[in-house]
Amino acid sequence: MQREISPPVLREYEPDAIYLVSRSKRGYYFVKRAFDFFAALLLIILLFPLFVLISLAIAIYSPGPVFFVQERVGAKRRNQNGLVYWEKVRFRCYKFRTMKINADPSIHEAYVRALIENNQDQMKSIQGETTEVRKLVNDKRITKPGAFLRKSSLDELPQFWNVLWGDMSLVGPRPAIPYEVEVYQPWHKQRLQAHPGLTGLQQVTARCTADFDEQVRLDIKYIEEQSFWLDIKIILKTPFAILSTNGAF
Repeated sequence: MQREISPPVLREYEPDAIYLVSRSKRGYYFVKRAFDFFAALLLIILLFPLFVLISLAIAIYSPGPVFFVQERVGAKRRNQNGLVYWEKVRFRCYKFRTMKINADPSIHEAYVRALIENNQDQMKSIQGETTEVRKLVNDKRITKPGAFLRKSSLDELPQFWNVLWGDMSLVGPRPAIPYEVEVYQPWHKQRLQAHPGLTGLQQVTARCTADFDEQVRLDIKYIEEQSFWLDIKIILKTPFAILSTNGAF
């Protein structure tokens, strides 16, 4: 397991860098990055016609920006004085726009906070009903094309650019929203010890049907057990998870 070092060791240089990278996994990270880069590049080329069709559908139904850009929290490996460690970073995450222009984000922020705190009453109040799915459903901010894009996960295709640039990986914990991280319990932050991913163990295991703590436990389990073969296994399972549409909204 990655061991935690006390913050003062690195605080002078990198305030958020507190987790060492396991030496035994450094070769794996090199192979993982090479695979991410070439796979993302190939998929962007192959899926370019689909990118164009989705962009046209969004623009025709809801004139405005085709892409939705949101700041997310992830992690990158840094090297300082011979120590290789994870640093918490923020980056611009790209998705196809699925909401109306100038949609109010406060309802989602309130729901996310209630989800992390496992406040069932608050989640029910925001949803307007009790649901097993741990995600905001019946969201009136979402357009008709957007609902289809979300259910099919096609809205996340632009994140292949994030993978290409190194902000994300094909496989890893989902990228967190800053206001989500603000209310994390200390143990939740362990999921920030890896590049965020387009897909991951949580997505192919429970998607949005598990409570937040269980989602984080699955992310941590992936981080502790990650290997190239586990990544391939998760990638192969992803299309089936998407086609099943379980927990998809």
